[in-house]
Amino acid sequence: MTQILEKVTNTTFDFSTPVTANSPELQKLIDFIALGASERDRDRILPFDIIDLIRQSKLGALRIPVAEGGAGSTARELFEVIIRLGDADANVAHIVRNHFSMTERLLRAERSERNRRWLKAVVDGAIFGSAANELELKRAGGGGVVNTKLTPDGDGYRLNGTKYYSTGSLYANFLYVRLLTPDDTRATAIIPSNRPGVELVDDWDGFGQRLTGTGTTIFTNVRVEADEVILETDTDQDNLPYNIVPQLVLTAINAGIIRSVLRDATNLIHKRPRTFYHAVAEQAADDPLLQQTVGQLAANAFAAEAIILAAADGLDRLDVAKTQGEESKLAAALNASLGAAKAKLIVDDLALKSATLLFEVGGASTTKKSSNLDRHWRNARTLASHNPGHFKARAIGDYEINTTPLPQRGFF
Repeated sequence: MTQILEKVTNTTFDFSTPVTANSPELQKLIDFIALGASERDRDRILPFDIIDLIRQSKLGALRIPVAEGGAGSTARELFEVIIRLGDADANVAHIVRNHFSMTERLLRAERSERNRRWLKAVVDGAIFGSAANELELKRAGGGGVVNTKLTPDGDGYRLNGTKYYSTGSLYANFLYVRLLTPDDTRATAIIPSNRPGVELVDDWDGFGQRLTGTGTTIFTNVRVEADEVILETDTDQDNLPYNIVPQLVLTAINAGIIRSVLRDATNLIHKRPRTFYHAVAEQAADDPLLQQTVGQLAANAFAAEAIILAAADGLDRLDVAKTQGEESKLAAALNASLGAAKAKLIVDDLALKSATLLFEVGGASTTKKSSNLDRHWRNARTLASHNPGHFKARAIGDYEINTTPLPQRGFF
């Protein structure tokens, strides 16, 4: 942290052009995000200033083609950046998860006039948040009930309803809302987060990912224009059978957490004025058991990153396959979904084990609340609890044994 402090204190940013995956300005931004991440998490300081910097940097346009004003990054480059963000601050990385998911859906759909309008907003710095989940929604067996519904209002609609677990929406410019049309057709709408009648409630009380704004969104007689509604049959609606990006982002953040754990473990050893009672070396840095533990953490970080990037390559192959016909596109989508699901099973486990190993390095003194080193385990556990791994493992096994298709949507 001291090195980061020296590097970014009084730092000024040049955001005259959108940051790219490898630009020095992006690294400056990531270093700045890392500064104070532990204190923000410990004291529950919401990172509005950090998200404003992300807006100014146009980081959200990373995947938008250069010809349309973005950075033109590959999926692999996007996930490299997400890992780095997860390393700097797992909360910030999670805040923009739904943004990158929504942007990817717009990019994979037809370029209608409204699609281009939303992508242009991203190029200008806008951030998307999600308001999709309802506690009443029944998913078992593929069923579903959506209570958030549009009612006619002149040439547009009014929206009423309540959504939960709206990650990132507290910081967003636009909300992606799942809803029913007046004739009970499932659809989505993209609307400004500051529109009259939209209430964003910061009531997330999870023990991890405390700053993500994963709270309640209430819609009270909110005006929705007709061209803000995307029907499932619309050509500018992504029609892939799997929702791959959201799950892989979560796993990539856990890979970033492992990198952060490795750095904290190394710093702890260098700062220890004494070592363990039964240690065989006088200096912690010379203790073979501590060296072994840090070596294992380094291997975990390497493996996690390699796994995430291999899964991200599946998304890049999907970009190629969509030009080769529907059959090739669906096969590539299946492989990308399998890759993301397999990545979750391994990387989540590595993250939780790594977060525990950190305390083998530092001992009881590292459990002090002021150190906040438990945030790594809390955050990793919270991220891993999204779409529990045993459901992924069962679906993968059923596919391998019986060629049963993977579940569609629902983060597969």
